[in-house]
Amino acid sequence: MAVRTLCVDLGRMAYLPALDLQHKVVAARQTGRLPDVLLLVEHDPVITLGRRARPEHILLPSEALAQAGIEVHAVERGGDVTFHGPGQLVGYPILHLQERGLGAGDYMHHLEEALIGALADFGLQAGRRREYPGVWLGRDKVAALGARIEGGVSYHGFALNVSTDLRYFQLIVPCGIRDGGVTSMEQALGRPLAWQAVQERVCAHLARVLDMQLEPLSREGLLALLGDVAPEP
Repeated sequence: MAVRTLCVDLGRMAYLPALDLQHKVVAARQTGRLPDVLLLVEHDPVITLGRRARPEHILLPSEALAQAGIEVHAVERGGDVTFHGPGQLVGYPILHLQERGLGAGDYMHHLEEALIGALADFGLQAGRRREYPGVWLGRDKVAALGARIEGGVSYHGFALNVSTDLRYFQLIVPCGIRDGGVTSMEQALGRPLAWQAVQERVCAHLARVLDMQLEPLSREGLLALLGDVAPEP
């Protein structure tokens, strides 16, 4: 039986308020106050450093990044350095993996499978690279993955480049990988895509591979369930 999962489209949102919201949803999921939740968001420009990140993988001084309006934050997810920003579909599945009997490796494999399926719907033949996580179009990464599991519950997740300005990735060594490039769906296809269409296909494939019954919920509805006030956008 498919697992009821609240699907919340946060729209455009700064990184730290979204991270704070993740933490609150994780705590509520761990105690059973909420069912599984899928958060979808498009972030303002930000560079995040995972647990394996090396400072030298950020190629511009912090002062220059700040002047360009790019935030930098160290976070608890796995992985190295990555960029989030406009034109990138970010998904934070907050799922009780322990209740599902799903280990970390299988979970990450499922996320990759869902994104590969969504890309195929747009005529893009994506795949994996054995030595690196994520989803690839040839030797160019189109989606980055990084997760954390606490108390059996997952958070953080994936970032799919739909129409992202790829020049931002020149500021970092993406995911610490020097022998691969970065691309977007629109660059690979050579044409614009409807954001909602991409989001719908990603959600459909996530529901398929993770056996989820997605139930749409507004951000305000989620905050009401949490007994919280709306964070700043």
